[in-house]
Amino acid sequence: MSKTMSELPFHYGLKMKCYPSFKQKQVIELNINASRFAYNEMVAIDKELYMLSKCKLPIKQVTDRIAYLKQRKSTKYIFGLHTWLGVNKVGTDVVNMSKRTYQASWNLFRKVHSHGTPNFHKKRYGGSFQLPNRYPSKVTPNMFNGNIKFLDNKHIKIAPLGTIRVSGSQKRLLQRNQNIRIGTVTVSKDSIGNYYISMQLGSNQSFVDKPAKTKSSIGIDLNTDNFLTDSNGDTIGNPRYYRRMKGKLAKAQRKLSLRQVRAKKEHRRLIDSKNYQKQRLLVSKLQKSVMNQRSNFLNNLSTTLIKSHDLVVAEDLSSKNMLKNHALAISISDVGWRTFLQQLEYKAMLYGKTFVKINPYNTTQMCFDCGYLMKDEEHLTLNDRKWTCPNCHAFHIRDHNAAKNILTKGLKEIA
Repeated sequence: MSKTMSELPFHYGLKMKCYPSFKQKQVIELNINASRFAYNEMVAIDKELYMLSKCKLPIKQVTDRIAYLKQRKSTKYIFGLHTWLGVNKVGTDVVNMSKRTYQASWNLFRKVHSHGTPNFHKKRYGGSFQLPNRYPSKVTPNMFNGNIKFLDNKHIKIAPLGTIRVSGSQKRLLQRNQNIRIGTVTVSKDSIGNYYISMQLGSNQSFVDKPAKTKSSIGIDLNTDNFLTDSNGDTIGNPRYYRRMKGKLAKAQRKLSLRQVRAKKEHRRLIDSKNYQKQRLLVSKLQKSVMNQRSNFLNNLSTTLIKSHDLVVAEDLSSKNMLKNHALAISISDVGWRTFLQQLEYKAMLYGKTFVKINPYNTTQMCFDCGYLMKDEEHLTLNDRKWTCPNCHAFHIRDHNAAKNILTKGLKEIA
């Protein structure tokens, strides 16, 4: 009996750009709307259940309504109540996966909030829907024999869409002589109008060749001046992609806002306003350009760090709290620290390396040479980039000293 996705030891995410036909685009749009509709149906039901739990109506009326609402949560009931889903041949898989997404959102919401429900999903220019993959009972699952499968290096067959052309890094995976199972598949459209297919993959073998051990450890200090400084004293500059594009983007957004006001004055829907849509597309492309540049930079840097060292130690930063400092908010959001740390974490698992996040408390204020901790009246400010220890008189570059302390903390943590 073959293993399920959760039982497989190695997992990998694959995202490919796809090129649907006009008819396939219509099917994708329909399924995106159906997925959002099913999700919002769950939100509406739970919002009403929450309000009923607080109201003072007669008990029987409340219990009858609660029983009715719980019945409405079934996929069969949703299709019976909203016949457009069946008429347009929307599969039950789309609704079921949307309900699972809502349940995951509910669980995450409850970890933060003690009452209330998740928010409705608004209709946007982009969107996505998910599909499960199924395999025949008597076959060994691989990328060529499921309900969703590869036909060759450039084509995939998906039940509601048929054959669709794709491009990406799938060729390297298809060439590996191992049974790779395709799990959940997500079909998405971005605000520019590009389409993508993302796959959750699982296997008994690693998806990458493990690099040789380097017997090297490194600590990294993240900062807004340079993107990072490591314990060897090397620095990586902050590319500041958003700041470079900020002026051009602001000008484009002002123009977009003016076109929105004009369309509303003339009582035209934004979807029908060609000038507004043309400008919206320009703004989206500028934002996408910033996102792609930052993503490429973070991916290349994180992969290089993990492959070059057996141990990488970084400070566990709370970007959300740091963004409350309005003087640094743009710089912090521009560098993408949280994404970078997430990439280091999953790539360390992928390549068989070790990644440790430590509490950065006092790593900046402590002398690496003698362990002296700066007193309150001696505390370094953000402007103090170089300093001399009052105790041992060692001269320090602030970020290099912090990176060495971070590495020491990490080594103690795994000892």
